[in-house]
Amino acid sequence: MKRNNFIALILCGITLSPQSNATNGINLIGYGAESTLMGGADTAVARDSSALNTNPAGLAQIKGKLFDGYGSLLRTTDLAHKDALNDQHADNRYVLLAGGGYAQQLEDLPCTAGLGFFSQGGAGAKFKHIKTPFGTDDEMNSLFGIAKVTPGLGCQVTDKLSIGGSVSLIYASIEQKFFYHTPPVGNFAGFENTGADTIRFGFKLGAQYKLDEQWTLGASYTEKTELPLTGGTAKFNFGPLGIVKYDNLSIKGFALPREVAIGAAFRPNADLLLSAKINWINWADAINDVTTKWSDPSNTLAQATMISVTPQDWHNQIVYALGAAYAYDDKTTLYAGYNYGKNPVPKKNSSALLAATLEDHITLGFARKLDETWKLTSGIEFLLPKKVTYDSPLFGNNTEVRNEGFFIHSMLSKSW
Repeated sequence: MKRNNFIALILCGITLSPQSNATNGINLIGYGAESTLMGGADTAVARDSSALNTNPAGLAQIKGKLFDGYGSLLRTTDLAHKDALNDQHADNRYVLLAGGGYAQQLEDLPCTAGLGFFSQGGAGAKFKHIKTPFGTDDEMNSLFGIAKVTPGLGCQVTDKLSIGGSVSLIYASIEQKFFYHTPPVGNFAGFENTGADTIRFGFKLGAQYKLDEQWTLGASYTEKTELPLTGGTAKFNFGPLGIVKYDNLSIKGFALPREVAIGAAFRPNADLLLSAKINWINWADAINDVTTKWSDPSNTLAQATMISVTPQDWHNQIVYALGAAYAYDDKTTLYAGYNYGKNPVPKKNSSALLAATLEDHITLGFARKLDETWKLTSGIEFLLPKKVTYDSPLFGNNTEVRNEGFFIHSMLSKSW
């Protein structure tokens, strides 16, 4: 087997492993506490600053000024890799996410403008001690993160119809390490990729239509955003040649996907709000073949350019979300939600480093008015257990990845 082909087999499992936990592929199920605690059923409900990243038409519901700041803590309880030699839990058991937004109604216009920051989502794993097929104990990890800065505008066009749009400045970066300290064996060489990143623009459009006092419909469209990662460096452990640095690393071929979401919200009475969403995510076009290129080595005896093309072949995903909000009293609202999206990753391309396999999510939470202007929203998201068994070209048949955990979500809001 040529060295490039062997590297390709490894990269199939580690190319797409974001830093924040992957839930609907490499997306979170929701953004902001209310969106998440209603299971992501937010398209017809969006009414805080997170509407910038869910349905910007919802900004039109904000009258006056609103600030939201939120944080989420992930605890993985069983993010594990298992093969004939290992049954190891990832060492990075905790991940902290943060974001927020500000929105303000414009004077003399039926519009509200906003600016938000969002951790887009994903999953990453770091295994410090894995028994390798080459008889060593070594590290494997892959951390790929995506964040957005998003301005947007939502306008009330008629008494029933609101429309909106947002533009995102998207930043993505990647770090990878695979058996770097293991001496070369045959065509295998351990490596470390660092510093590859990108900045790109994306956009989202949305609408909400109030049928009557009980029913509201919502829809949103998100355009695909290519994420070519460039400007990085790499180190390879080539044994007799020593550690060889490549000054030019690029990883191209993955993107944030095109999405189409539709939703409905129903108020059977003044205290209860029920919501549903169906979201089509075009992963098949966003994550297909990933090309990694290394060039400009520090040692002239090393191969001048190496190129690896790794098929990912993700499937399109349809996500179903259900949510409920119940006004327990004048100050307290209770939330519950459920989110399901079939794992978009083909079994043959599975990996514990690519923990995008989660399918079922249950959410519970509450919001509490602290006074006339401040509100605290908090709750828990359960990431229900998911196990995938696959045949790995490196770790052998019946290799297993398991994923399970929970999020604690909190958001502090001020309106005035």
